[in-house]
Amino acid sequence: MAEHYSSFEYKGTRWFLQRITAVFLIGVLAFHFMLLHFVNHAAEVTFLGTQARMQQVGYFGTMIAFLVTATFHGVNGVYNALVNQGLSGTRRSTVKWVLVVASGVLILQGVRTSLYMAGILS
Repeated sequence: MAEHYSSFEYKGTRWFLQRITAVFLIGVLAFHFMLLHFVNHAAEVTFLGTQARMQQVGYFGTMIAFLVTATFHGVNGVYNALVNQGLSGTRRSTVKWVLVVASGVLILQGVRTSLYMAGILS
């Protein structure tokens, strides 16, 4: 039977970061759903469509923070789930680097898309 190694030590740094990113993601999604369902969809669209520079930068910053935390939360969770199931050695290293490269590509594309959506790039 494979040795079970966990880089996800209880109360370790990754454990703490996983919880913090979950709280942040839930908070951002709660705010988004509040705008969509309790205020109205038009208010959110109007907010995003304004040309005020602070709103553009705020939207961009929020989207990048959401993207980075969601990527970390998801990739770290997948990696630790695989490690806890017995993934070890060369396979673990390969999976780790595939996830790192995929995360980098996702973040770069997300930054580019957020810049366009915020109206910073045209």
